Parts: sequence; C-alpha cells; structure tokens
Amino acid sequence: MKTLGANLMRVSPGAVEVELPLSPAVSQQSGSAHGGALVAIADCASGLAVLSLMPPGADTATIELKINYLAPAVGDRMIARGRVVKAGRRTTVTQAEVFAETTGQEKLVGLVTATFINGTGREDT
Repeated sequence: MKTLGANLMRVSPGAVEVELPLSPAVSQQSGSAHGGALVAIADCASGLAVLSLMPPGADTATIELKINYLAPAVGDRMIARGRVVKAGRRTTVTQAEVFAETTGQEKLVGLVTATFINGTGREDT
C-alpha cells in the first residue's frame, strides 16, 4: 500500500477504512482512478477487517474476490470501507464499498465481495 500511497484511516473490530489520494500515479489515461488501485484498497480494507477479529500473529489471504465498478473514480481521494459479513471457522466473507470523494462529497464507485482463508500463513495454502 506504500507504493500506491494508501493510508489506514480507521480500525474497529470487523471494520477498516483505507484512503488513497487520487493522483496521476494511480490514474488511467481518462483521468479517473485505475480499477487496479480501486480493487487494491478494497482488498486491503477487507483483509485488515478480517485481521482485526483474529488473534495476534494470525494471518489471512484472499481466496476469492468479486468487484462491481459502478462509476469512474474521480476527485480528491478514494475511500474503501471494508467490513466482515460472516466470520467462519475456516473462511471469512467480507464486503467493501469504495467511494470517490470530492470536496467532502462521496460517490459510491465500487462494491467488492471477498472471501478470505483464516489461518496463520503459508501452511494453509
């Protein structure tokens, strides 16, 4: 996330907010944010939401992700709000909404549903 310039803004149990200032570095030729940047912050917010419910030292990994791009992301920044929908023993399902913000006004530009495997890392893959 450092490479993109994303920042962790809020963390609460089962919910995380990540922001990404919009700039030419994360934009496509039309000037809107690249879809890859949008999905990256959504995946990050969702995965961190999962980790917020796990014990210290645990890890998780995305095993499935579906995205709906709803509108071009233009403005000052994008905000991804990820939350746990259902935490299970082996997998956790999440949802993230991604908004483009311009002078304090938010517009929903992406919706992501993702599934994560619960585990401590490499031995689960």
